[in-house]
Amino acid sequence: MNRSRNEPPPRSWLERLSLAFGGEPRDRAQLVDLLRSAQQREILDPDSLGMLEGVLQVSEMQVRDIMVPRPQMDVVQGDAALKDILPLITESAHSRFPVVGESRDEVIGILLAKDLLRYFVEGAEVDFEMRDVLRPAVFVPESKRLNVLLKEFRNSRNHMAIVVDEYGGVAGLVTIEDVLEQIVGEIDDEHDIEDYLTHIMRHPSGRYTVKALTPIDEFNQYFGTEYSEDEFDTIGGLVVNRFGHVPKRGDELDFDTFHVRVLRADNRRVHLLEMRLRDPAEMPPVA
Repeated sequence: MNRSRNEPPPRSWLERLSLAFGGEPRDRAQLVDLLRSAQQREILDPDSLGMLEGVLQVSEMQVRDIMVPRPQMDVVQGDAALKDILPLITESAHSRFPVVGESRDEVIGILLAKDLLRYFVEGAEVDFEMRDVLRPAVFVPESKRLNVLLKEFRNSRNHMAIVVDEYGGVAGLVTIEDVLEQIVGEIDDEHDIEDYLTHIMRHPSGRYTVKALTPIDEFNQYFGTEYSEDEFDTIGGLVVNRFGHVPKRGDELDFDTFHVRVLRADNRRVHLLEMRLRDPAEMPPVA
């Protein structure tokens, strides 16, 4: 349908919201407040609000905030035989694996599990050569913004990148699913593992990435705190109690000796926290 020459163009959703709530937001914080107010008035549903906040959040987060740390990477040795690779693929249920040389700092390529199927279908196991199935690895710095990484994933059609630190060493890996989860929330499948061996990861800048499922006793032991295990089982439960509600991504709080920022959460619970000690002198020693 053609509009009249004098008819104004249709307003965007942001312009309509702005008119409804009395003016355009002056900064990101006001925009988030505007969106949350819209949800309270049932203009937006909770899931839509969560995704919009996630879109805003990925432009502020860096790869180091969500990467799988190096010790938790499932890798394939470059000289591995086909019979040795199959158990790893079956147990981990991943579709992509970094292939390494003598150490995890030497990532020589990426192996896709589907590229091995033909060897079993054709019965050509004796002819297997790792170099025939290797795909190029993509390397990104820890400091890369998630919104930039997501665009690169889309343009290159890659689904995994190897994260390197400032010295060129491998710090971890990140996948397109990790980035999308910051927007749409946790993407669970039958192979996801809730509880990794490492609940607390220390970064050189004095930040700590802490899984919300970290047991209180483990948190106490790491930071030298004395929070009671009788009231809460996990640090996520303690943090939610201090907020007084289930916080959203990007929410921040000072309590006791900590400054907390929520990195990942959905409408039901918190998943991942960033924590800083308000007094650096209280920082625990490096393990």
